[in-house]
Amino acid sequence: MIHERRKVTKIVEELTIFFFSMGATKMNSGIEYDGNAANITFTSNFLPENKEKVADLEKYFNEPKNAGMEDIYWELAGSGDPGEPGQLLLLGMMVDQAEVKVGETTAELKLYKNLIERL
Repeated sequence: MIHERRKVTKIVEELTIFFFSMGATKMNSGIEYDGNAANITFTSNFLPENKEKVADLEKYFNEPKNAGMEDIYWELAGSGDPGEPGQLLLLGMMVDQAEVKVGETTAELKLYKNLIERL
């Protein structure tokens, strides 16, 4: 199970890097485990000129999940440039469901990830 929890920390790390690149000065994140699932909350501000890029998160996070790709590439999260589409698609592959609310200069994300027990 520690393997799956490391994936959750990678998601939060990549979101932090992404929002820093969007001009964030205030971020809050939380992780709550509920049985075999992780609920991630993330709120941040950003510069107004980056609203479109932040709004694209909803598209990336609601792409079809590909568990095989996730298992192979999850450790690459954070290795590219912040906000790079490939990095955001990878995060999208790592979450099972996402709710994204974007205001003029703030964003609120609720991400859900099912945790797979490995023997």
